[in-house]
Amino acid sequence: MSYLVQYQKAQVLQALRYHFIKQSEIKTLMIVVNVYAIATGVLLFLKKIRPELFLLGSILWIVLLLLFWYAMPAIFYRKAELFKQNWQFSFDQEQANLYSNIGSAQWTWNEMTHYFESPNFFHFYFGPKTFFLIPKENIPFEAQHELRGLLKHK
Repeated sequence: MSYLVQYQKAQVLQALRYHFIKQSEIKTLMIVVNVYAIATGVLLFLKKIRPELFLLGSILWIVLLLLFWYAMPAIFYRKAELFKQNWQFSFDQEQANLYSNIGSAQWTWNEMTHYFESPNFFHFYFGPKTFFLIPKENIPFEAQHELRGLLKHK
């Protein structure tokens, strides 16, 4: 069975946010910035530091939020022509296939390193930074369930 893959910009941007936030480097950076913000907040409350250090942590947190939540997904989306095409997606027990007028791709389930689901997409990873998004929108619930089973067993 073949399913139409159509991307909607707002949904792709949200999926890219999930992708970036799940990266270990970004998680670590966010934890460090949050610990800094909490520590400077406590020290400011105890009057051990000047307010500028707390303000620096707050500005850093806001800049990182804007960068990882808005800027990076928008830049990635703008550069990736892949999300502006319609694809045909099919899968079976051994492999998955994508076809469009610009090309095609095939992979076996063993080539995937991991996957996860966001509200609107399946995120297929083939390496630490190599991934592909498959929207759930045009895939019937039964086929989604079958795909989840394949991904868990393979």
